[in-house]
Amino acid sequence: MTAITRAEYCVVACAEAWRGAGEILASPMGLIPSVGARLARLTFAPDLLLTDGEAMLVRPDGTPEGWLPYRQHLALVTGGRRHVMMGASQIDRFGNQNISCIGDWERPVRQLLGVRGAPVNTLNHATSYWIPRHSRRVFVEQVDMVCGVGYDRAAGARYHRIPRVVSDLGVFDFATPDRSMRLASLHPGVTVEQVREATGFELTVPEEVPATREPTVGELRLVREVIDPHGTRESEVGA
Repeated sequence: MTAITRAEYCVVACAEAWRGAGEILASPMGLIPSVGARLARLTFAPDLLLTDGEAMLVRPDGTPEGWLPYRQHLALVTGGRRHVMMGASQIDRFGNQNISCIGDWERPVRQLLGVRGAPVNTLNHATSYWIPRHSRRVFVEQVDMVCGVGYDRAAGARYHRIPRVVSDLGVFDFATPDRSMRLASLHPGVTVEQVREATGFELTVPEEVPATREPTVGELRLVREVIDPHGTRESEVGA
């Protein structure tokens, strides 16, 4: 068997976001999160509901297994029974996320996706993030516009929760007294110094940082032969 790649560690790290979630709607946005959610469904999270992003519930191979009417989708979104993994153009120490613009929002230097559903997502159900290129341009001291709501702005929203942030360098959570970002694990070959250098704010770093969980032989087989046999995952993460 060939060596485990960084992308495959990232797939497993994303999959772990849904461990023990039960029967909730997994809404992965992006290639690596999608492979991760399907892996979770096929292994340790069989009760996950996967969506095609429109009106169908789907099996891990993408074939329909149920209809998801819009009103039911909204009920899942606003009742805490969804866990979305979104991207972030910027994210800060408290998990505030920006996908709308770079610079002053009244006259931005770059227009991005727009706010879209990020505020409703983050206030009403669990929201994790996948960031394929960890850098100071993304991990910033303060986001230029708040789209996804972080822990310092959630004001006790009932279902607000950010289980994890996964990047190409490691896994991060908010298990700190002030709910600021903490380095939870490092992908193999990555050092704490590399992460600190690529982060635009002061991270909480434990004395001992564990390695990101290695995929099992069975998980690797599923990823390589069943879920993503063409290896498209490798295009999203560098070596």
